[in-house]
Amino acid sequence: MIVTAAPPALLHGVGDRALTWLDDHREHFRLTSEDRATNRALLERLKPVGELVINMQVLFREGVAGSRQRARAGRLLDFAWRELLDGGNILAGLQHDEPFSPVPLEIYGSFHELGHRHPELERAIATARQTLGWSALEMVPNRRLGVLNAERKLGLTPSGDIGRALSRTWLAQLPEPWTVQLHTAYDVTHTVFHLTNWGAAPGRIPPKIADYLTRYLPAWLEDWADLGHWDLLGELLVVDACLPRPSLDAGVWERFAAAQDASGAMPLQREMPDGDADTVFDTVHHPTLVAAFASAMATSRALSDAR
Repeated sequence: MIVTAAPPALLHGVGDRALTWLDDHREHFRLTSEDRATNRALLERLKPVGELVINMQVLFREGVAGSRQRARAGRLLDFAWRELLDGGNILAGLQHDEPFSPVPLEIYGSFHELGHRHPELERAIATARQTLGWSALEMVPNRRLGVLNAERKLGLTPSGDIGRALSRTWLAQLPEPWTVQLHTAYDVTHTVFHLTNWGAAPGRIPPKIADYLTRYLPAWLEDWADLGHWDLLGELLVVDACLPRPSLDAGVWERFAAAQDASGAMPLQREMPDGDADTVFDTVHHPTLVAAFASAMATSRALSDAR
């Protein structure tokens, strides 16, 4: 079957609308006193902040943002570092209280790549990494890849072997494609994200894995589009954009764009949820971030392939 690639204007429009919504709802990312009451709550609430900075970083890196988008992304990054994280002090405090949590490292890694520095946090991370306990932390393989990639972002020697961590993932086993389920599909996307440093180095995907994804990803895209699971579909569209020959399937992208709310928010699944502003934000901020990510990656590939 011949697949028609989506036009850059369609791809870019999804991200432009998503970024507008994220900027308009920035205050919902702010940590509350309740969030800071326990480290468990803080860890949970820091996850969206980490996802926000990664997505803004991708937007700058791929060079597909217009002047308005760049201004919005810059404001969001400054807001995240200075106000949400108090110039990195929130991460340093968490690192002090939870020295073997990889979360401060992973969030700081993206800010570090963008030129932000927090010496106290870096010293605390270095101290934790000197222990056997750091490399002995038990986690699923794709999560291990995330930690190793975050260390690499900081210019550190990874605390484990990246190839070995990759070999233990679901994706590296090249399983029967029909055995993929919701949680394993997310494992697939995050294996690709961490391996490629969030799409910055797609060439790090080994040829056998790239061939496997090229063969079976189109069917997975159709399946989750049929289910209306826009969050997972967006992540799979990022994976497609990381492949040597991305499909950028116009039919799938048209369905993805049609699911986006007029406000720019992307539903998690099927339609926008009801509820108060905080509840709706908690439900849709991740798929909206994913939509911005997928848009930046796909637009970049479409424009580069058109040259």
